[in-house]
Amino acid sequence: MLTIKGSSELVSLITFNITKNCRKQLAYLAACVNFVKAVLNYIIMNDLSKIVDTLENRISKLLHSYEKLKQKNLQLEEQHNETQKLLEASQEEVQQWSERCSSLQLANSMLGSDQHKRETKLKINALVREIDQCIGQLSE
Repeated sequence: MLTIKGSSELVSLITFNITKNCRKQLAYLAACVNFVKAVLNYIIMNDLSKIVDTLENRISKLLHSYEKLKQKNLQLEEQHNETQKLLEASQEEVQQWSERCSSLQLANSMLGSDQHKRETKLKINALVREIDQCIGQLSE
């Protein structure tokens, strides 16, 4: 049988063993937690590294696209300016031809072409009236 003295030693021994086992388990758990932290850090750093690389690639592509679009814009502006000059020259030419056409129509009507007989008669009558007025003023 165990005596009281023997049972207190037994309790002390059990307590010591429990405490020793708890310390070992706590140390093991702490080591596990540190390992998990290290693994998570590694995973996060790898993911961040991948994200940064992806962002760098995308930014590089965007910059390249921007430069290409900038060059294309300059080219289109030059084409626009050339086209604008051609348009202005064409409009001037149309205006000149329109004036020539009007002059030719007037000349044809003065010459008495069949197409413009009525216009020719009206213009001749107008000219005759002007001449009559001039003669009347001179005779006064």
